[in-house]
Amino acid sequence: MYYCSMYSREILKGILKPIILKLLSENRRMYGYEITQRVKTLSQDKILIKEGSLYPTLHALTKEGYLVTESVMVDNRTRKYYSLTPRGKEAAHPMIEEVLEFRETLKLLFGTKPASA
Repeated sequence: MYYCSMYSREILKGILKPIILKLLSENRRMYGYEITQRVKTLSQDKILIKEGSLYPTLHALTKEGYLVTESVMVDNRTRKYYSLTPRGKEAAHPMIEEVLEFRETLKLLFGTKPASA
């Protein structure tokens, strides 16, 4: 599913949707390859998303009503851009907050102090 030099796919499995929603909340629209490269850059090459994981997740988010697509011709090729719907914008923040809160809980479980209380 994921190729990652740093983390197991079991750890990353549930985090792809929030990652995509976060990126799209910070950018007006993005296409698939752009998403994979942005994740790679932001994670300092620790998370590398394969197409086989990305596109099913993008399709699921679209089916759930969080994303819309726009096809644009670029260099004689159709490029599909994804952007958040109003529902996606509404869902992004709670999903991101859940991930951040979970991170703090893991710090408690594994003996490190939370950043702030």
